[in-house]
Amino acid sequence: MFAEERQLVIAALVASEGRVTVTDLAARFAITAETVRRDLDTLEAARHLRRVHGGAVAIDRLSLSEPSLDERQTQRLDEKSRIADAAMRMIPTSRTGSIVLDAGSTTERLADRLSGFTPAVAGDQLLVITNAVPIAAKLSRNEAIQLDILGGRVRGLTSAIVGAGAVAQLGALRPDIAFIGANGISATFGLSTPDSVEAAVKSAIVRSARRVVVLADSSKLDQETLVCFAALAAIDTLVTDAAPSVDLAAALAAADVDVVIA
Repeated sequence: MFAEERQLVIAALVASEGRVTVTDLAARFAITAETVRRDLDTLEAARHLRRVHGGAVAIDRLSLSEPSLDERQTQRLDEKSRIADAAMRMIPTSRTGSIVLDAGSTTERLADRLSGFTPAVAGDQLLVITNAVPIAAKLSRNEAIQLDILGGRVRGLTSAIVGAGAVAQLGALRPDIAFIGANGISATFGLSTPDSVEAAVKSAIVRSARRVVVLADSSKLDQETLVCFAALAAIDTLVTDAAPSVDLAAALAAADVDVVIA
């Protein structure tokens, strides 16, 4: 096989699997590790992948890579819908209840369901606190929901409200449940997101709530992005659409995190 043909195969493997290792590629093509490294250097120069220790990862797996909210709203819709359905069953049914809805495409699917919320008993109240402009817009029309919006700057890429004001407001609150999203969930790095100011708000949400429920489809599992905003031990429940890997499942169990497969 010519080098150019081999490199096309490697690029396709990275695109489909997310990462490759030098050892596996050397065995697959019966070539030396040095030859593999030269192939990876060539592919990185052509922006087909990103070199990391021991191999390479897809460009979209970089720690600062972050699709816009509009992009994420078109991806993995069935999985996010199942996660939202499972989360909906966790909404407090007491006379008064309070939740935080973090910004994100999966939490927004939960907001879609809450837009038609009616209390089990007339007169019961549900307070929803959010830092997401689209979520606030959807819930503002439901008179059965008391809606509080955190104040601050709107981050255009995600339509999330961020900044010191939002963090300070959360520090004075103790909601019953926080439903929060993450860009990465790792056995060693915990929960992460690419942006530091959004990470600060997520950390404040986690600290504020009596119970923390992470809503994340399985593409986020075993991923790490730039900023860790919570350890696994800081969360109570993970709702996802597929079983975590062996290592992540063990770490979640050690942290006493309940895993719900939707």
